[in-house]
Amino acid sequence: MTQEQTVALVTGKLAEPALRRVASKMEADGRVRGRVVVLNIQVAALMSAEWVTRKLELPVGEKIDRVILPGHCRGDLGPLSEKLGVPVERGPLDLHDLPEMFGGKPRRAEKPDAYTIQIIAEINHAARTPMEAILAQAEAYRADGADVIDIGCDPQADRAPWMGVADVVRELHARDFRVSVDSFHPAEVAAACAAGAELVLSVNTTNAERAAEWGTEVVAIPDDPRDLDSLDPTIAILEKRGVKYRLDPVIEPIGMGFADSLGRYIETRRRYPDAAIMMGIGNMTEMTEVDSAGVNALLIGFCEELGIGSVLTTQVINWSRTAVREIDAARRLMHHAVLNRTPPKHADDRLVMLRDAKLRGFDAAALGDLARGLTDRNIRVFVEHAEGLIHVMNKDFHLTGDDPALLFDQMQEAGADLDPSHAFYIGHELSKALTALTLGKSYTQDRALSWGMLTRDEVSGHERRKGSGKSRRGKNAEPHQGDEKI
Repeated sequence: MTQEQTVALVTGKLAEPALRRVASKMEADGRVRGRVVVLNIQVAALMSAEWVTRKLELPVGEKIDRVILPGHCRGDLGPLSEKLGVPVERGPLDLHDLPEMFGGKPRRAEKPDAYTIQIIAEINHAARTPMEAILAQAEAYRADGADVIDIGCDPQADRAPWMGVADVVRELHARDFRVSVDSFHPAEVAAACAAGAELVLSVNTTNAERAAEWGTEVVAIPDDPRDLDSLDPTIAILEKRGVKYRLDPVIEPIGMGFADSLGRYIETRRRYPDAAIMMGIGNMTEMTEVDSAGVNALLIGFCEELGIGSVLTTQVINWSRTAVREIDAARRLMHHAVLNRTPPKHADDRLVMLRDAKLRGFDAAALGDLARGLTDRNIRVFVEHAEGLIHVMNKDFHLTGDDPALLFDQMQEAGADLDPSHAFYIGHELSKALTALTLGKSYTQDRALSWGMLTRDEVSGHERRKGSGKSRRGKNAEPHQGDEKI
């Protein structure tokens, strides 16, 4: 991009000061001449291509090479381009990302993709689970990023073996799954390995002698998790018999030796610098009453720094229901951080789910100016985080509060005539606004709240009705880009 190119940057009144600052910086950097064109609308996100085609006139006496509309602007840009005789395109959703369009450094690089840690996802209580449910869970695990499906058997070895494990392994293999078996029962393990299991969890001195018969890799654990030296006899047996193994010093829950167990992983790496190591991080997420994403991220960071190449997890308790997806994102983020010797920040925000990575919104003064300038009855909803308030406004009223039900009553008292469809829409938006206010999230009317990797795209009420061919009713249609009154 050369300095000679001149670009018209179209916006509304509210975003004008911020856009002028960004345009000035881009010009100072020698990237582009930005000419800010402010249309007679407060909120730029409410523009539509049809409305802009009627309203936009380019600066007189200056050659404009491109026109950039707000990223939220909906509609066909072809007629506008034809009218103006220059290319017209949408910019980013956030105007602060404009420099990237013109060769500037991205505020956030592409999400890290490389990783080194293998995810082993356990299906618990497999012996009591129907085959169809096992296969469905395995497919879900694979879709979320699991590399190996672990068949979790009952922990006791002094019981009758579950020989159905072989059928499960064969069915999974037929669907191209890699499979491990989690059992101390020798007959169960032998059957699973004969059917194609590639890893056995776990062995110690009680069953290590049998490992050579299985012909597969095993996970070696200490006889006593708090005595790392008790791992050595098992390693000696496996090496003597030529059995491939990875080590697991066993992580323990908080309150039951967690800190010491982390130390054992560090000591294991010191003693066995070239050994493969596994960590069963499900011991932490299932046993810690907190959303699992942060726990998984920290443990994966620990594993990445220490060269722990595989982790075992599960998704039994509800607060860990997306553990595999969380670990898949975390292993990429932490590999990027360790590889580049940089904190795991500003690289991938998919694990920021409860709150937003950066809070954006409007202050009371800007919202007051906006309310005083409104000339139509379309209802706008905003969140002001500084004072903890929801703002609801049109030309007839500007209401503030933190109770959606009370705000709804006040809107009706102020003359808002809402048909059932529009009342549902406003109630939905107020509910989102309260959620954003409660958790500290950015809110934009007609847009989905961001929940990191759990975000669900949202189709606005206007777009949904437009697609179905239904027209809006009532005096106070929700604000949208195609409204003739704007």
